[in-house]
Amino acid sequence: MNACTSPTDAAALRVDYADPSRLPALLADPQVLAIFAFEAGGTAPACDDPRYLQVGLQADGAAQLEVWRSDKPVRCGRDADGLAWATDGALMFGALQLDEHQHGGILGASEQAYDRMLQALPAHGYPHLLRIWNYLDAITEGDGDGERYREFCVGRARGIGTIDTGTLPAATAIGRVDGVRVLQVYWLAARSAGTPLENPRQVSAYRYPRQYGPQSPSFARAMLAAAGSQLPLLLSGTASVVGHATLHGDCTQRQLQETFANFEALIGAARKHRPSLPEHFGKGSRLKVYVRDAAEIAEVRQALATHLSPQVPHIVLHAAVCRRDLRVEIDGVHDA
Repeated sequence: MNACTSPTDAAALRVDYADPSRLPALLADPQVLAIFAFEAGGTAPACDDPRYLQVGLQADGAAQLEVWRSDKPVRCGRDADGLAWATDGALMFGALQLDEHQHGGILGASEQAYDRMLQALPAHGYPHLLRIWNYLDAITEGDGDGERYREFCVGRARGIGTIDTGTLPAATAIGRVDGVRVLQVYWLAARSAGTPLENPRQVSAYRYPRQYGPQSPSFARAMLAAAGSQLPLLLSGTASVVGHATLHGDCTQRQLQETFANFEALIGAARKHRPSLPEHFGKGSRLKVYVRDAAEIAEVRQALATHLSPQVPHIVLHAAVCRRDLRVEIDGVHDA
């Protein structure tokens, strides 16, 4: 791989979707920072390149790769503990996959993942987390505080330790439905800090009341990279939550409407910092749509057509959302 460029160069990132047949060509591109295959059951192409990660979520329709592209040459490798990484001098992709059975369950695995990640970031020279994705099997299995998502939140907070909540990154936590008890965590970090954003329609996740578990979730609603960077707005997993409560638990279409209302408010908050951002999703947006009930995917696709321009590339995935009364969640990026 080529050497990193100077850390003084401005960060730049473009997200695209591509056919899996292009994987060899994409891996040969020295400016590709990361590639993700969303296929359950081990059907995705196999590859040991550190920039490539298979996520055990089944895409609806033709499989697509998600590709992160820099504008600089990329270096990549694996640390002794198995952490995969790729850097371009301004941005770092990293990924960890931890077998829950080796860490006493999801709580221990999440604590270990976050502890290792936060040690690796300064060691590699990219101390500022911008965005994190967490994928774990059976996210809402268990009762009360024994629910797996609640245990994950406790482990994540322990791994993070003491932190200013105003610096938390954007994030997604989604349940796979593949039965594989391996926690997958991957992230985007930078040499320069970004600006975390909150949604004026929602209580900050880190301030959720006790009814949602012993530890509030640790993330911001979105993230803008440092001024001068060429990165899209990084959108956390967003659903039909207003204040801190789920709305329309019995209706997927109404949950989608509420989700897009939340995006409208969140983009409005981001435009106060970056007025050049478009008010609505368009050709510069890329979205992943997580649907709890596979039988509702066709209905969700029809509903998406009423909310999104045909210009907006998106992937629909069968996945479990972190609350049992949430039927759909969406994350992604947004730019001109």
